[in-house]
Amino acid sequence: MSQLESLFHQFYKYSLVFKGNSPETIRWLKYYLGNFQRSAQIEELNEVNLHAIENWLTHKKLYNNWSPKSIRLGLQAIVLFLDWCVSRGLKESNCAKSIPRPRVPKQIPKFLPKDQAEKLLEWAEHYPYGYKFERHRAAAIIGTFLLTGIRKAELHKLMLSHVDMENNTLFVKSGKGGKDRIIPINSRLRTLLKVYLNERNRLKKTCPYFFTAMRQDSKMGDNVVKRLIVKLREKSGIYFYTHLLRHTFATLMLEGGCDLFSLSKMMGHSDIKTTTIYLTATTGHLQEQIGKHPLT
Repeated sequence: MSQLESLFHQFYKYSLVFKGNSPETIRWLKYYLGNFQRSAQIEELNEVNLHAIENWLTHKKLYNNWSPKSIRLGLQAIVLFLDWCVSRGLKESNCAKSIPRPRVPKQIPKFLPKDQAEKLLEWAEHYPYGYKFERHRAAAIIGTFLLTGIRKAELHKLMLSHVDMENNTLFVKSGKGGKDRIIPINSRLRTLLKVYLNERNRLKKTCPYFFTAMRQDSKMGDNVVKRLIVKLREKSGIYFYTHLLRHTFATLMLEGGCDLFSLSKMMGHSDIKTTTIYLTATTGHLQEQIGKHPLT
């Protein structure tokens, strides 16, 4: 193992233990820092300089068509690592901080309109699955995505004790950024979850995770959601992915009259400015306002 690889591993452990970064964040750091080392072909810390970093990012942009967002993420990973090196006295300064970050275009989030979201839920409930448990679990999964805006990683970590059917709340523990939040469960989702839980209880599953494997009494596998999405895409003709369902939840909530502050809390956003991007995807409130033009 080279000196640089060894330092990377120390940095990952530090980030996990002392910074409280999530496993997802550690995977992000490993991806970009590993990519940098392989592309730049360097093994020593003293080789990590402004020239090497700029050459890496330039090459990724020109030959691998990295987006501005990918370049910003790659640069941020280097900045965090070099900050750690400076704090340890391994580097005198962080040269990466002088590199300008490319502007990321502000795009309207993609989402499913109400009729397609409804159609997707129906397909999730009525797809010809091989087993009853598989059908009820699939409907509960898609319903949870569409009706709570939960992230995929958060859904996988959901515990049985986190779903309070008596008070109609779903507790997300240590979501993105390590933040906890509570999301109300509406009547539509309550029905889907109750049917799933009844089937789960019938099969005498005692796994502490909410979504369990079909054949074993254990946590649902990481590929279950991926396979489910492929099935439903093919049958329904609707192209979607888990984060698009999160965008759909936010957009439909605003169209239904939800206020921005409440939506921000349910989405788990640290800054309400992050939530305002969904205003660009909704037109209902704009239609009301345009009617106030004097020449209408």
